[in-house]
Amino acid sequence: MARHLITSALPYINGIKHLGNMVGSMLPADVYARFLRQTGRETLYICATDEHGTPAELAAKEAGLPVAEFCAQQHDLQKAVYDGFGLNFDYFGRSSSPENREITQHFARQLQKNGFIEERSIRQVYSLADGRFLPDRYIVGTCPHCGYDKARGDQCENCTRVLDPTDLIDARSAISGSSDLEVRETKHLFLLQSKLQGEVEAWIDEHGKDWPVLASSIARKWLTEGLNDRAITRDLDWGVPVPADTWPELAAEGKVFYVWFDAPVEYIGATKEWADQDPENRDWKSWWYDATDVRYTEFMAKDNVPFHTVMFPATELGTREPWKKVDYVKAFNWLTYYGGKFSTSQKRGVFTDAALELLPADYWRYFLMANAPESDDTSFTWELFASTVNKDLADVLGNFVNRVLSFSRKRFGDAVPAGNEAGAAEAALGQEVARLLAEYEEHMECLQFRKAAQALRALWSAGNSYLETKAPWLEIKSDPDAAALTLRTAMNLIHLYAVVSEPFVPASAAAMRSAFALPADERTWITQDEARSLSLVPAGTPFTVPPVLFAKISDEDLASYKERFGGAEEA
Repeated sequence: MARHLITSALPYINGIKHLGNMVGSMLPADVYARFLRQTGRETLYICATDEHGTPAELAAKEAGLPVAEFCAQQHDLQKAVYDGFGLNFDYFGRSSSPENREITQHFARQLQKNGFIEERSIRQVYSLADGRFLPDRYIVGTCPHCGYDKARGDQCENCTRVLDPTDLIDARSAISGSSDLEVRETKHLFLLQSKLQGEVEAWIDEHGKDWPVLASSIARKWLTEGLNDRAITRDLDWGVPVPADTWPELAAEGKVFYVWFDAPVEYIGATKEWADQDPENRDWKSWWYDATDVRYTEFMAKDNVPFHTVMFPATELGTREPWKKVDYVKAFNWLTYYGGKFSTSQKRGVFTDAALELLPADYWRYFLMANAPESDDTSFTWELFASTVNKDLADVLGNFVNRVLSFSRKRFGDAVPAGNEAGAAEAALGQEVARLLAEYEEHMECLQFRKAAQALRALWSAGNSYLETKAPWLEIKSDPDAAALTLRTAMNLIHLYAVVSEPFVPASAAAMRSAFALPADERTWITQDEARSLSLVPAGTPFTVPPVLFAKISDEDLASYKERFGGAEEA
């Protein structure tokens, strides 16, 4: 049986992420990893904060902190939010780790050895006031296209045009504000992607045919346009340093590797960080080096696809070493906010820390996965959020759990009642539940999360339909044993829901599961045969009624959320 390696795009260090970042990478990776673990597959889910690059230095400067201290603080803040969302990483590392530095430098040396790195002279902006070359983002000025006066040297955030620093009007240093700039010649390392294009194409032809269309089409578009040689070093104080034993002159000048060169290597680096915590029992290399028994799945939003499907595979291929390359790329479109972009820099939309202040994580987890932007962009609206929570979570699942357990305790006490033997209605229910469970499993195996959420909701609905048909509140008046059978069957459904809903709503699943005092309850999944029989919670099992699983979102709540975060008119 294959071991499963899972990574999600590394969240950048400069600030708490919004819901779009969450649903486009980390959350679906967690849902899938939980499902794999529950169904008996050896699984390793690795993620980390992406800490190098110009934005990290600029954000640290704005915060008035040394960049290393800023990144350490932000890592802890982000990790706390992800813990709050129930993201069950096997390890959440940092791209500034010694392990990542070591492996990134190794990759660079191998690429150099094999003729895929070249030192080239380029012309770059130099700040006389700062006494240094300025990367693109360290230069700000007025956009020549729209007149926005805070455009960066790589792109105008206002009109989104791609820029060159020399395009800017009244260009100035983002560090000192000085406009005393000149263009000078300097040397940088270039990854010769053009020499690797054929190998990357052959690799994608072989491995990308089963990827979602979104991922494969973006990769092939890049290849069709042709792979250009790309500078992989920058003039920054913060980053993986160019190794002095290979490029002494550039190392002496303080060059570091470009963040998009070292960030994907951190998937490997973070795995080594994980292994270094327990070296006697963990072998990082078995997951990445000549790992023929590993199936590697990556999760990311569409803007990250080119780097992970073209640039990083080219880097791995160029080392001429058997590094594990991705088997399946699960790419996502955008989650928009009332049709407009979520924006970290402009604070538009719902951010993950604020989301957890409003409501528990399971509300967000279920909503985001049930509306995941898989086939096209999805618009977040407060109206859709409230409707999903109220209908699916509160009415269908939460209400079922509460009324079954409350009614049974009131009429039969604090233990699962015995009653009659199962009859035709229970047999029909078991067949339907087994069918829906098979459908749910199939969608999860195929990483079709919206369809999996629909199948899960259908499982929950089956219980409600059974309860309405049997009507134990009427049965008990004439046949208490029949009512007891209905409630016992419904309690078995609650236990089943607790087990199989865990990938989507782990905290609520734990609350449902703990309602029953089952001895040695170590079951991780429920088979279709077990679903058919609905007999895992026997009569006589003590139970408690958990607190309300999901509170409904009222009109007043909805109004307050829209007032705080904005609605359609503000998007």
